[in-house]
Amino acid sequence: MKYLGLVVMLITGGAVAAQDAALDRLEKSPRHHEWVQIANGDRTVHSFVVYPERSDDAQAIIVIHENRGLTDWVRSMADQLAEAGYLAIAPDLLSDFNENYSKTTAFPSSDEARNAIYQLDPDQVAGDLNAVFDFVKTLPGASDQVSVIGFCWGGSQTFRMATYNPDLKAALVFYGTGPKGADAIARIEAPVYGFYGEDDQRVNATIADSEEMMEQAGKSYEYVIYPGSGHAYMRRADDPSESQAQRDAHSASMIRIQEILRE
Repeated sequence: MKYLGLVVMLITGGAVAAQDAALDRLEKSPRHHEWVQIANGDRTVHSFVVYPERSDDAQAIIVIHENRGLTDWVRSMADQLAEAGYLAIAPDLLSDFNENYSKTTAFPSSDEARNAIYQLDPDQVAGDLNAVFDFVKTLPGASDQVSVIGFCWGGSQTFRMATYNPDLKAALVFYGTGPKGADAIARIEAPVYGFYGEDDQRVNATIADSEEMMEQAGKSYEYVIYPGSGHAYMRRADDPSESQAQRDAHSASMIRIQEILRE
């Protein structure tokens, strides 16, 4: 029992450290942050926007959160992307979930937010993301180029967004599974880029099928599997107790993001 208690302390301590790192970044960021409300029919999609510090219009990038909703870490990831020069917008796809829960922070726990994520109507998610896509292009300082990046559940939603929004510049999928069915794949216009951790076979076992379908449809799909890293390595890199491999994968991924978006 003492050993089990030590394990629990280490796990929760690491999670708290990562959360503290995200909040510290947000509080110290020199960039302009703001909350916006985006209409999708009778729904309101609460979204977090971070503006880069630059003298010309910036490419926009939609940041789709993990399966626990729009957390502080996701907002800090948006800030990292803005630091790299992009106008980042992170929608809360748990917005207006029901009369009791209007956004991620209204849920009493991250577990309950996660449970709610899997109850979302896929068509509603698509409508929310397309509304965000249309909105972000109207912001001052935004160019007409919009890409999408997502993590875990958001990675799968990123791949899926490419199937219904032909105007995306690029789709950057972090450890998310691809859409099923050749019909969906055939609708993809944007190049898709995968980012995967080596120790994440649940997701990695699906890569070959996605690659085959994309190749048969004549679509662009390039991916990298980062050695020694696992699922959610971008978030885990903020935890000082994690391995160096997670931080190396994070650093290499940030470089690759910029290389992709410069193309």
